[in-house]
Amino acid sequence: MKVIYNKEKQHVPIKIWSDIKTVEEAALNQLENISTLPFVHKHVAVMPDVHLGKGATVGSVIATQGALIPAAVGVDLGCGVMAVKTQLNVYKILANSKKIRCSIESVIPVGNSKNISSCSSVDSWDGWEGFKGLTYGDENLKQKARLQLGSLGSGNHFIEICLDESNNVWVMLHSGSRGIGNVLASRHINEAKNLMKKMFITLPDPDLSYLVESTKEFRDYIYTVKWCQVYAFQNRIEMMNRILKQLSLLVNNGEPIHREIVINCHHNYTTKEHHFGKNVWLTRKGAVSAKKGEFGIIPGSMGTKSYIVKGKGNINSFTSCSHGAGRRFSRGEAKRRFSTKDLIKQTEGVECRKDADIIDELPSAYKNIDDVMQQQKDLVEIIAELKQVICVKG
Repeated sequence: MKVIYNKEKQHVPIKIWSDIKTVEEAALNQLENISTLPFVHKHVAVMPDVHLGKGATVGSVIATQGALIPAAVGVDLGCGVMAVKTQLNVYKILANSKKIRCSIESVIPVGNSKNISSCSSVDSWDGWEGFKGLTYGDENLKQKARLQLGSLGSGNHFIEICLDESNNVWVMLHSGSRGIGNVLASRHINEAKNLMKKMFITLPDPDLSYLVESTKEFRDYIYTVKWCQVYAFQNRIEMMNRILKQLSLLVNNGEPIHREIVINCHHNYTTKEHHFGKNVWLTRKGAVSAKKGEFGIIPGSMGTKSYIVKGKGNINSFTSCSHGAGRRFSRGEAKRRFSTKDLIKQTEGVECRKDADIIDELPSAYKNIDDVMQQQKDLVEIIAELKQVICVKG
């Protein structure tokens, strides 16, 4: 861990669990801007998968008192990863890998696709009752949210079938609050920016516009965040249920699949926690809660490895760890540097798409996951090392 602190400029120090030489200058500037805000508590914690983000740096953990920065929480509210350890037969998985991938793609809309119609498990979700309390919710948005519940999304979202060191079969997926989270979060971010203008508050970056805890705008935002986080959590459950049903039919004689371990964790969210003697709003943007003994998931890139971990409860990281490997190159830069030939080579042995549309997701676009894990060995204990054999991309 390295500490950066300029007393003349910063309100709090920055603690970084990464080789600072590998952190982009723009990301460091972004972190320094956050550290100047007077309501940031104690320090800013930065995970080893750090890279430039919108509003706040991806891989940052920010504790605040009396205010929240909507753009720091992000637009994919509640984005995270779910993993289930099963007792499925590894040989049946490997023998049917292409059939399994196609089967998953037939029941989970990917990219910008959505469900053609909502199913009973979606319609009966009790979270719809809370939709009416959303400040920026309307019936059109609600209908879109119904059709997107149980869909993957695009970008770095994925579904994977993995094997651990003992050849146990794991199902893992990464997704968030889909389009509804983006729409609602963007509206609150714009509201915060407008409030800053009205109050003549100048910030080092407009994306650091904040909402004050005692205001109606803050209360409305927190309601939205909490609802979207629950929606994202349910979205992962809905997809996992569909995937396990397909696996049951294909490789388990139609029998229910035993879920030996189930983990479902956010890595883009805010919550109330107690740190360094104060109750704070803790924003994890690209970071996972790693309280002592708590399970977490740290996925690598497609074609490399992922990790199931338990937190060590390190107070200096606000009991947090990284949410993945972290990007080494932007999407545009990855597409300029690499080709489908690189993608095919780097995903050898993984049943997945190997076309030009996902070049920006190949392993070389990301940091080395082993380096990332080494840099946070004081934050987490590795429980299982997973290797993908099937990958469905958004």
